[in-house]
Amino acid sequence: MVGGGFAGLSAVRELSGADVDVLLLDRDPYNTFQPLLYQVATGGLNPGDVTYALRAFAGRFRNVRFQRVSVTEVDTSNRRVRVDSGADITYDYLILCCGVTAHYFGIGGAQEHARTIYTRQSAIQVRDLVLSSLETVAQGREGAVEPVFVIVGGGATGVEMAGALAELRNAGLPLAYPELDPNRVRVVLVEMTGEVLAPFAPGLRTYTADELRARGVDLRLGVAVDEVREDCVILSDGEHLPSAVTIWATGVKVHDRVSGWGLPQGRGGRVQVDADLRVVGHPDVFAVGDMAAGTGGPLPQLAQPAIQGGRHAAAQVRRLVAGEQTEAFTYKDKGIMATIGRSDAVIQLPNGLKVRGFLAWLGWLGLHIVTLMSHRNRLATMANLSVRYLTWKRGANVIVGDPP
Repeated sequence: MVGGGFAGLSAVRELSGADVDVLLLDRDPYNTFQPLLYQVATGGLNPGDVTYALRAFAGRFRNVRFQRVSVTEVDTSNRRVRVDSGADITYDYLILCCGVTAHYFGIGGAQEHARTIYTRQSAIQVRDLVLSSLETVAQGREGAVEPVFVIVGGGATGVEMAGALAELRNAGLPLAYPELDPNRVRVVLVEMTGEVLAPFAPGLRTYTADELRARGVDLRLGVAVDEVREDCVILSDGEHLPSAVTIWATGVKVHDRVSGWGLPQGRGGRVQVDADLRVVGHPDVFAVGDMAAGTGGPLPQLAQPAIQGGRHAAAQVRRLVAGEQTEAFTYKDKGIMATIGRSDAVIQLPNGLKVRGFLAWLGWLGLHIVTLMSHRNRLATMANLSVRYLTWKRGANVIVGDPP
């Protein structure tokens, strides 16, 4: 199992009771709950609140082991993978669930100067840059860049990040930085299409845009990014938008290293799989989650397709070990959701039901807390978010970071 994300852990659970030996490989020693990384990036949660040790996870099951390595090569002819230590690990069946990384679409300076929040480390870097920028401006240091935070991408990640930064400015800033005029702190969301949250129904998109504007987010819709520089973003309409921190939340692709593994790939580098999630032309290799695309087209790059795909791939391994035929994967759409800020979110269910506002926020919050890996994670997240949302009017409860 290559990758300890939603898909990988789902597959491990499915195989935990089977008469097989399971080896889980990941370059990090922990699983990261990515949907809440934007809270880490804005100081609402500690990194430990959304991470869980993979060795502790593997220790739950008698037939599962974990190794902290990075896969550098896949040799399908000899059924082995090579890792960064130089060692070769053989396999009978291989499940690839390596996830994805940011896609910069060839935009100049984006990879060098923009930040992402797809990993624990990158979220911490964004947090430290944001808070250090505010501190520098508040102290009136010479050469300080105006505290303008630019988010590129109007999907769920961009919307949630913009909403959280706006709340930090509106609720936390007057108490934490009374010497800093909140009007100087700007949150700008840039989206090349005319709307945010494209997968949602039009009414929910409009509602989300209105709610972001009400929180003071400057929406730049229908405009693209031409270039990213260290201290500004150049838009397609020619505007030079100053930026203390540019956060890249538009588009993902499969890691470049996968292209050297000899597997068929399509748009965005996604590995091509058959109906049962086995890689085309490789009957003993499965690819699931964000990195895979089936014959019916790619699934949304969300948690549920990864969880269901990981479980299905592992179930097919059990069938193959038992000498049975594999079955086609059928994705069960459970809906989509995004939070806009405190007491506000949008939910769209496959039966057509749409929920917005406080009830949607409660649903979003409850689901995310329940889905965390351990009781410790759930309790810590509930405690920190309760402090953030309930006491900001009486104190600037922001988890601070170190200067980058």
